[in-house]
Amino acid sequence: MITSLNQSFTRLTDHQDGGKLLLRLTFGLLMLFHGVAKIEHGIGWISTMLQEQGLPGFIAYGVFIGEIVTPILIILGLFTRPAALIYAINLLVATLMVGTGKFFTLTDVGAWGLENEMLYFMGGIAVMLLGSGRYSIMRNEALR
Repeated sequence: MITSLNQSFTRLTDHQDGGKLLLRLTFGLLMLFHGVAKIEHGIGWISTMLQEQGLPGFIAYGVFIGEIVTPILIILGLFTRPAALIYAINLLVATLMVGTGKFFTLTDVGAWGLENEMLYFMGGIAVMLLGSGRYSIMRNEALR
């Protein structure tokens, strides 16, 4: 009986392309909020941090690629896999810049100090591995 119920549930919920779309929309839209905040409030603080590390400040403009361009591409399902890789690299760089001190910490509720960063990073990796699926603005699979 349990096997039959599980098989019925699986038939009802086996919608891999819908799951890929939901994953793309979730991580794309959530990261886009970060990009919009950078547009509204500027990236001067990122530039300053880079310069303190001996790097040129103009690199900070790359945040617009990682937090605006790539999420839009992921949402649309256009060049999804390379966009998701850049998305994940953006998260890795951001974590190395501001989060390394939280690596061995827990929050007051027992969450890992880098939980959000890891969730976004792994979401980018998952989207990269899964691709866009059928629901994309492009019919041509070579552009998805």
